[in-house]
Amino acid sequence: MSGLGAFKIAYGSNPILYIGLAVLVFVLFWIFFNVFDELLYFTPIFYFYIPDDAVVGFILSTASAILLGVVIPMNIYLLRNSSIKLDKSLISSSFLTLITSVCASCSSIGFIIISTFGSAGIIATAFLTNYQTPLRLVSLGILVLALYTVCHRIVNSCSINK
Repeated sequence: MSGLGAFKIAYGSNPILYIGLAVLVFVLFWIFFNVFDELLYFTPIFYFYIPDDAVVGFILSTASAILLGVVIPMNIYLLRNSSIKLDKSLISSSFLTLITSVCASCSSIGFIIISTFGSAGIIATAFLTNYQTPLRLVSLGILVLALYTVCHRIVNSCSINK
């Protein structure tokens, strides 16, 4: 069975729940990423603006939000329908990617948090400013790995009775 089979198994078991959860996760992370990247404003009026220098970051954050919206419901399906205990197997690559893609260092709030650490914060801010796009690409790579892993686990956990 191919990777599409994993989508059919996971999202076909309860389409309303898992597709709804995927849309909800995508929308929440898309809003979260764009608010902290200062592309989406809610006050004083609702406003969305992408300057020319933020297009790459916007594309990468939207791709991260889409992949998170796909991977998280599949992991929930896997955890609900398998005999996985709460041990090392729970820490899959999708939970690792949550840490890297939602990291505060990739957004403007990271600069506020890091600036409280003085000269070490300046060095960290300079590093994160220079390598923000590569860090997001690494985050996307981890998300793709998470998608592959969860698809592989869903397909291989099924036993076909002949």
